[in-house]
This record gives sequence, structure tokens and C-alpha cells, in this order.
Amino acid sequence: MIDIFKTHYLLQAVETLPPVTTFLRDRYFPTNDATDIFATDDVLVEYYDGNRKIAPFVAPRQKGITIMRKASYMERYTPPLVAPRRTLTLDDLARRGFGEALLSQLTPQQRQATMIMRDMDEMSVMIARREEAMAAEVLTTNGCVMKHYADDLDVVAEEKTIMFYEGSSNPASYTPDTKWGETGADIFGDIYAMGQMLAKRGLPYSDLIVSPDVATVMLNNDTVQQFLDNRRFELGNVEPEELPNGVSRMMVLNVYGRDISVYCYAETYENEAEEDTPFIPAGTAILTAPAAGRTLYGAITQIEQVDGQFHTYRGRRVPKYISDAVKDVRTVTLSSAPLLIPNHVNPWISAKVLGE
Repeated sequence: MIDIFKTHYLLQAVETLPPVTTFLRDRYFPTNDATDIFATDDVLVEYYDGNRKIAPFVAPRQKGITIMRKASYMERYTPPLVAPRRTLTLDDLARRGFGEALLSQLTPQQRQATMIMRDMDEMSVMIARREEAMAAEVLTTNGCVMKHYADDLDVVAEEKTIMFYEGSSNPASYTPDTKWGETGADIFGDIYAMGQMLAKRGLPYSDLIVSPDVATVMLNNDTVQQFLDNRRFELGNVEPEELPNGVSRMMVLNVYGRDISVYCYAETYENEAEEDTPFIPAGTAILTAPAAGRTLYGAITQIEQVDGQFHTYRGRRVPKYISDAVKDVRTVTLSSAPLLIPNHVNPWISAKVLGE
């Protein structure tokens, strides 16, 4: 007889859940299942510094000039554990489930499988929001602060910080001379200057991610409107495009010969204090390119109830099912150990273009 609540079968069930799409994580931090999902608790954080070296000319009858490889940055890191949990009691099973017929004939035994799958689906979405918040933080601060909680969300048990640069200041940040909402602001000049910070190191850029207030200022800016209204040159165009999860492509600007897609990201999440929080902070603009980073996953090690032994699983989401016969409670935990990293040193440039 197949026990559908064993981790082996629950893992297969999790893989059949509809994939949770997120804008920042999926577009800028994709995961290669073959290389980015580790079979160990630690992951290898490795990224390169970009360069624009040119091949040298060589004198006749010479074999060549040795060009040294640039060293990569690599270290071992243990990703933070994300593990939402749901309990299932006799009272939950006795009540009609969400979407279930009013006079349903389902027994508690039949209802539990449906409820557990729904719980795992909701917890997977919660984990995806955490990954999206990590992606936003890495893009805006070039690092990530991870607060670890034990049993109480009001008490931080441990705080870990990872920064993808050396020193006290973030080299992947840009400060405009004039804020974009003020008189004399040079939006095109600022975008070009941010792009040059990447281009000088041979790194691509094509996307400008902005908060809703920045998008409004850009649309109302006289210079931007003149560029978008120009009929003789293809300097830009307005192409609103609705994308999943609160993202809209507002326009495409030609900044000194390079097309830049402007994405307005208005999606929010509820933080630990139950406050509505935007993924992209107000007044922020980020210039980068798709796949500038990647998402790594560490393995999940847990004790299985069936044999009381430790087992290690490789995957993006790992379920754990526990049954307490004394309290008549069943618990499902969905664990993940994500870490979002850049592929190169400083492959994005963030700027506070509005506000203080």
C-alpha cells in the first residue's frame, strides 16, 4: 500500500503544483536545476568581475601573448532556511473545506489529502514571496540581511548578512545630481551614467526597474515626453504591457543609442509586522539585464517520522509530514534554503532618484 504522506511521495506532489511566477526572481535570478540546486547544506557562492580586455597584436613568428585569467570570487555559504508550517486538527477535518460543496459527503480521511495539498500550495507561494523580497533587496542594496526566527516572530534568534562587495559603501549605487522630480533633472543623463558604470566592465544592461512613484515622474517629465512624442526619430515609445504580479512595461527609451525597457513594479507583500511593504522601495530605480544573477538552493536535512533517521533532500521545496497520535494533530512543513547571488561583481546599479 502506498503511503501518500511519506516525504518521497509528497515531493512528487509538490512538483505537480502550479509553478509560482515572480518577476524579479524569475527574470534576474533564474535557477539552473543541474548546477544551482545543491546536495549539501552549503552552497558555493561564486561570481566573476567583468572586464573589457582586448586581444593584443603579436609580432611575426611569435606564438602568442599570455593573458592571465581574472580570479573569481568564491566562498561556501549556508543559505537561510525558510520553513512555513501548517497544522491539521480534527476540527479542521470536520468542517467543510474551501470550495467544497455545501452538503459535501467527503469523509475527514478524504478531506485531509485535499487540505494538505492546498496548504502546501499556499506555503509554496509564501516561500516565493520571500525569494522575491530577497531578490529586491539584493538588487537595491547589493546584499541581503536575513533575520532568523525561532518560535516567536517578535524575537529575532539570529541575524545573518551577506554582502557582494568589499568595504563600507555599495559600489553598485548611483546618486543623481538632481532628483528626478525636481527642476533641472536629467533623467536620460542619469540612466546613461548608470549604464556606463556597467558598460565599462563589459556588463550588459537593458532593463530599468522603477517604483510606481518614479514611473509617474518619468511619464510626466517634459524631456521624456518630448522624446516619446518625436515623429522624426525613433527615440522612444510608450508600450504599456501588463505582466504578472503587478509588473508593467511602461515604455522603451532610446538612451544615446541603447534601448532601455522601463518596468514599473508595484507589487507588495505583508512583512512580519503585518505591514504592507513594496518590493521596490519608493523613489528607487535599478538598471540591470536579465539573468544578471541566479538563485541557489541548499539541501534540506530532516528527521523522518517513519524511521527516526536523518534524511537529506535536494530540491527547491521539501515537505515534511508529522502525525501526533496523542494530540490528534498532523503537521506539514514546507522547507526551502534559497540564496540569490550575482553572476558578476556589481551587475546592477541602483539609485535613489526621488526623496531624501
